Amino acid sequence: MSFFSSRFANPTRFLRLASAVLPWSAAITLLLLAAGLYFSLWQSPADYQQGQSVRIMYVHVPAAWLAMAGYSCVALASAVGLIWKHPLADLVAKSASPIGAAFALLCLVTGSLWGKPMWGTWWAWDARLTSMLILFFLYLGHMALLNAFDDPTRGAKAAAVLALVGFVNVPIIKFSVDWWNTLHQPASVSRFGMPAIDPRMLLPLALMALGYTAFFVTLLLARVKSEILGARLRALRLQRVQAAEA
Repeated sequence: MSFFSSRFANPTRFLRLASAVLPWSAAITLLLLAAGLYFSLWQSPADYQQGQSVRIMYVHVPAAWLAMAGYSCVALASAVGLIWKHPLADLVAKSASPIGAAFALLCLVTGSLWGKPMWGTWWAWDARLTSMLILFFLYLGHMALLNAFDDPTRGAKAAAVLALVGFVNVPIIKFSVDWWNTLHQPASVSRFGMPAIDPRMLLPLALMALGYTAFFVTLLLARVKSEILGARLRALRLQRVQAAEA
């Protein structure tokens, strides 16, 4: 951890790294999502039960994965900020939170669109649906706490505590289909042995998941970079005001 802190904690070094990585991550995002959408819409077969509505899966499932991964990122960055006082950790948590919230909202919306033709209702208080809704509210709470105090440090600490406490919801989402009788099907991709899914469906699902991940990384780097530059700009303005008053 000491090597990580000394090597990557410097904002100037991070800005150089982000500037170098961002064009590549953006290009990879476009390529993966374009390929994923092509295979999802034109090369993957319709499901024998769900018909064409199965294609919602290629948007819905990766969104759920990235919503959980995003919150894990927020919780990890919050822990690093609280324990090791890493200078960029709070910025990472702050930047990742709205991105993860967007993925959680996309998951909920696409899940409702899929649920109407499959279950006959837009919403059901299913264990996984409910826990995902709680995750979305945790994101909203985290963002609200960040801006609830005049002192940004106090807001960051309060939000970090919420992120760590709320992380218990992530494994609940993951294993809810195994722990309770739910409307959701059991795990068909992340299972021991071969995934119980047609390879023609698995390929676009994997491409979309990788595309979503690259998109998350791209947005996260861009937002952290923007936060650093914004902090520097505010510091320069404050110096000018103080110099003018002196």
